[in-house]
Amino acid sequence: MSLRGALPIAVAVVLLPWRWAHATEPGGIPQQTKAGVFAGASAGVPAPGLYMFNQVFTVQANVTGPITNSIGKTTPVQGSFDVQGLLFVPGWTFLGATYDAVIAQPVSTASIGAPVNVGLTGFHNTYFAPVELSWKLGDSGFFVKSGLAVFAPDGSISGPTGNSGPGSPFWTFQPEVIVSYLKDGWNLSAAIYEEFNTANSITGYRTGDILHADLTATKTFGKWTVGPIAYYEGQVSNDRSSAFYNYALGTQRFTLLAAGGLVAYDFGPVSVAVWATEEFLAKASGATVIGGVDSSSIPKGATVLATLSYRLWAPDDDAPARPGIHK
Repeated sequence: MSLRGALPIAVAVVLLPWRWAHATEPGGIPQQTKAGVFAGASAGVPAPGLYMFNQVFTVQANVTGPITNSIGKTTPVQGSFDVQGLLFVPGWTFLGATYDAVIAQPVSTASIGAPVNVGLTGFHNTYFAPVELSWKLGDSGFFVKSGLAVFAPDGSISGPTGNSGPGSPFWTFQPEVIVSYLKDGWNLSAAIYEEFNTANSITGYRTGDILHADLTATKTFGKWTVGPIAYYEGQVSNDRSSAFYNYALGTQRFTLLAAGGLVAYDFGPVSVAVWATEEFLAKASGATVIGGVDSSSIPKGATVLATLSYRLWAPDDDAPARPGIHK
């Protein structure tokens, strides 16, 4: 069974654990979803079955922003991540759409260089999307997929503010929409999704909404798939501070833009995809002023990601053998 249809779906979402350097809570809480994780994805759905995906990636970056630029020094940030996930496609339809569900558990290890010199290792909040619906729009080649994902606050949460580990002490709700053109080997897709966070259960601080857009333009030639990818990520609403921080604010707005490429190969029972991106624009602003300088900062760097996808079970695996049929 070819997984060419499954590969674009098997994409997990992961936290970047250098919290203090991203938008928001002083000490801080960043986006929950790694920018670009839906690069290579599509609105299509594979054949009914239970699929597993294993995703690993590394990020190499330097912190930038008004506060770091003012002192003329950069702080290196490095991270390695592993995600184990399941995609369930039972073959059900609802309102003309094909149903599926996803659950994924990320684990990360990361380090932040001088002058911070901090290392983080542990579980990120579990990601689950209990309902995803994909519509095929006739024979046009266009598909639309929508869903609602949730990050549960069950990760490695530690420290006086709950921000000292990869886990986050709050819920995140993430509506997702993917629009795709899938025809003649083309995958032209735009995945748009936004994070809405509840308040930190320890500090009461609430991170603003964070918008993502991941773009894919790949072409399949036989078993190979290649093409460019890109992503945008930005905070689009303000944080809400609390008395815990004496109403001080972390970064209120940030923008990241990146571009790169994807290569995938379909082995039949297993599909492998690798993509790499480089962030060419990173801006941050709006944090509390320290020493006359906006204290906003954000990492800017490169990501290399690999995904392995395969089917664990299919409905026909349980079908009884028909008499008189031999191979």
